[in-house]
Amino acid sequence: MHNLVGVYIKDDPEENLDENTTIYPFSLIFPGNKPRTYYLINKEDKKRWMDAIKKVIGYTNMFDHYEFKETIGKGKFGLVKSAVHKKTGKEVAVKVMSKKDMSVQDVELQNREIEILKMCQHPHIIRLLDIFENHEKIYIVMELLKGGDLFTYLEKRNFELSEARAKTLSHQLATALYYLHSFGVAHRDLKPENILMASNDEDSDLKIVDFGLSKIIGPNESSLDPFGTLSYVAPEVLLQKPYSKEVDLWSLGVITYLLLSRVLPFDDEEDKEIARQTIQDAPDFSFSPWDTISPEAQDFVKGLLEKNRQKRPSLEEAL
Repeated sequence: MHNLVGVYIKDDPEENLDENTTIYPFSLIFPGNKPRTYYLINKEDKKRWMDAIKKVIGYTNMFDHYEFKETIGKGKFGLVKSAVHKKTGKEVAVKVMSKKDMSVQDVELQNREIEILKMCQHPHIIRLLDIFENHEKIYIVMELLKGGDLFTYLEKRNFELSEARAKTLSHQLATALYYLHSFGVAHRDLKPENILMASNDEDSDLKIVDFGLSKIIGPNESSLDPFGTLSYVAPEVLLQKPYSKEVDLWSLGVITYLLLSRVLPFDDEEDKEIARQTIQDAPDFSFSPWDTISPEAQDFVKGLLEKNRQKRPSLEEAL
């Protein structure tokens, strides 16, 4: 008797034992990638067994539903491909990950990201549409966003945005963070490369993606895990002090500073210097174009880039 939770089924090619005898195998792949092969003496029995087991384990084949198109990106564990749903014609993006390239910790982080995406239904967070998995690969089907990441969007415009446009993008980010934080989720790696534009239009909406470093933090909890990308990471993380969801407000402040002034508030070729600036230096508002930017925008960024996490405005106040 076998527990079929977490088991995958694999169709194996028929084998000739001798001139007169052909056998028809299939394999069940148990957790820990342990295969067990079963042999049937005719095709009909094999089909009957496989159909019954597929029904029990909830088997569905990715390729019955989606037709793969070109590769549109490369991830740490595989490719991102565009695909089309065969029945509806809807275009989607599929993240294809090879399990053999992933450690146990990588799989755990990926599962955490999937769980967070499953509960997110927000216009400025990427939508998870489907998940398929077999013993070799994980397929994550998401909405297709055609505008590239926020950094590329800024680069194409020489980092020059109007204050009104910067305000719209910051507001979209803040509403998405408010939604995440209401579920206890801290993103922890908010940066332009993890924000995608829905389209190539000038006034395209943005959507937060990549929840691989996200963490659920309770109302009175804090964390000490190191994480994030240096130029966008809050001082309390660098100082290895307990932190909570306010780290995302710091990252929002850094991104808004970049949207308004074309440069990062804390930047250098040396990582140590970026860390020192983040911990010690006040952000600089003395250069152009800050002289043409409204006092309200400057106050908003200054508040978010407050070194003391307890003095940073709440998301409600930021909104």
